[in-house]
Amino acid sequence: MPDPAEIVESFPSFLPLLITLSVVAGILLGTRWYFTKREAKFGKHDNFTRPIVMLVMTAFALVAVIIALPLDNGTKDQLLGLFGLVMTGIIGLSSTTFVANAMGGLMIRSIGSFRSGDFVRVGDTFGRVSARGLFHTEIQTEDRDLTTLPNLYLVTNPVTVVRSSGTIISASVSLGYDVHQATVEPLLLEAARSTGLEDPFVRVMELGDFSVVYRVAGLLVEVKHLVSRRSQLHINVLNTLHNAGIEILSPSAMMQRPLKDGQQIMPKSAPIPVANKPPEDVPEQRIFDKAEEAETVERLVFQRDQLVKERVELEKGLSGLPDSEKEVAEKRIQFLETEVQRIDAHREALEGPSKEGA
Repeated sequence: MPDPAEIVESFPSFLPLLITLSVVAGILLGTRWYFTKREAKFGKHDNFTRPIVMLVMTAFALVAVIIALPLDNGTKDQLLGLFGLVMTGIIGLSSTTFVANAMGGLMIRSIGSFRSGDFVRVGDTFGRVSARGLFHTEIQTEDRDLTTLPNLYLVTNPVTVVRSSGTIISASVSLGYDVHQATVEPLLLEAARSTGLEDPFVRVMELGDFSVVYRVAGLLVEVKHLVSRRSQLHINVLNTLHNAGIEILSPSAMMQRPLKDGQQIMPKSAPIPVANKPPEDVPEQRIFDKAEEAETVERLVFQRDQLVKERVELEKGLSGLPDSEKEVAEKRIQFLETEVQRIDAHREALEGPSKEGA
């Protein structure tokens, strides 16, 4: 049994360690409380900052505890060397671990090739980015489901990002050799314009054994309607060609049945006019609801940060302004505070339904 007198005598040597543990624990708990409070207010759409900050602070905390141990300098150096060796080994052997995904998350953020709300395609997965984290990226697919992809997978595979300024959408159709190209092209251009595409064009993609493959395409500026506009383009191509009496042979027609001379394989004419514009009620509003919310929240975060930054700069220089300029600055500060409160209220309204459904 240790002597109480020895314990009392050795207590001062443990005092730095106890102080370090208290400070480290307080900092880590305070940081966790801050992020928890922030997520409760703004949601968890951007969950990138919290894990990386906590990881870095935990590493520094371990180093501080090792330095504060009541040991001789040689032993401390050995422990610090061992800690560094372990960390190096983890990073070196982490090709399939969470550390590799964290590195992938850092790489994705540094490159900035996509953000929340963007349409992306990775392998067989296509949808809109609904959340970006340190270890994974969440994509909302066309079925409204959520697919989680490790960041390591994203940095080791080609990622196709639909440009927010517009993208080309197209539709391919096979027509017989008995239909002249000069007849087909104006009809396909008409279908593309009716879909709302800008600068449409038609290309002959293949001269097959039984049919000619045409491709009609155009620029879609409003990429948020990508899914519905693709469907609308196919519908308009179908109706335009059928209303013009042109038979569609997609992908190919190899029928062996007797037909009367001049008989065509196509549906009867239907009084379905080609839509002049796509319907207003687009399915993307429900399909990509979480991705849309994530994009809106990310945009509001940026706007709020800019307003807060401007308000802080005005408050710093307020005391040095003359009375005439000070009154204008105070009004501007009040306006900025009102805008920040409006943005916070908007974000809370956006987060409300998602929290209730969680």
